[in-house]
Amino acid sequence: MAALPDALTRRLPRLPFPYSAPSVPGGVDVPEAPPRSGPDYDTDWARRYPARLARAALVETVGRGLVTALARPRVSGLDRLDALVDRDGPVIFAANHHSHVDTPVLLTAIPDAWRHTLFVAGAADYFFRTRLTSAVSALAIGAIPIERTRVSRRSADRSAELIDAGWSMLIFPEGGRSPDGWGQPFHGGAAYLALRCGVPVVPIHLHGTGRILRKGKRWPTPATATVTFGAPLLPDPGDTARRLSAAIQRAVEALADEATTDWWSARRRAHAGASPALTGPSAPAWRRAWALGDGRGRRRRQRRRWPEV
Repeated sequence: MAALPDALTRRLPRLPFPYSAPSVPGGVDVPEAPPRSGPDYDTDWARRYPARLARAALVETVGRGLVTALARPRVSGLDRLDALVDRDGPVIFAANHHSHVDTPVLLTAIPDAWRHTLFVAGAADYFFRTRLTSAVSALAIGAIPIERTRVSRRSADRSAELIDAGWSMLIFPEGGRSPDGWGQPFHGGAAYLALRCGVPVVPIHLHGTGRILRKGKRWPTPATATVTFGAPLLPDPGDTARRLSAAIQRAVEALADEATTDWWSARRRAHAGASPALTGPSAPAWRRAWALGDGRGRRRRQRRRWPEV
């Protein structure tokens, strides 16, 4: 029965041009239509002036209103970015990742100097699955498709071209949202692009967004989120992507300690290389959940010590 419509379609008379597509002369190669979803989706249109204007309006009205209603974010550490304002160039913002709320929170928290010339590294297999999600992701948050299921130079080349053109980047080096409230090891994409393009990396720690909309949850629950900006990391000529990626992860870990304890104690531990790891203790799932805090996911404010296992 499924073949019946196709058979009927073939019997219908073909309308002449211009009511249907023109015929193609023999021997002429027809160019392939541009991809409308997936990792090859073309997002150049989203950086033209009309799209940029629409995105700025969405971020400053609808986006900011939703973020204020859901997250009520407390932002700290912006003074650490003062040196970059005079530098007048693109920046890579690298943050931990717990929730789909993370992106809109950061799009409203990142200072004006970079907010409206910013693109987001979005997972091609999630944000660019269909034509509709591809268009919405490119327009609303300025996302470009990044392949996370396999290593590809195409994503890196696309990102590097935008950074070289003066666009800043927001990336989540973990590659995906936290499955259990703890962080995941950082991948080297942010470090590689910083070395390749010669731009600084600003580490960011997000706390509390997992309580709003954690992975697997359908509806958000309002809660207070904290955004902590760290001091920019400037890549040295002798750095490797592995070494710089480890430095970015350590910086975010120190910011996490700062956000959940106090600034002085966190800085002392960071100086001693003793900041608690984002990935949490190596233990069974119930002990990892216990180490996070109480049943609502709040972390205890005192100095954190992993349970003896």
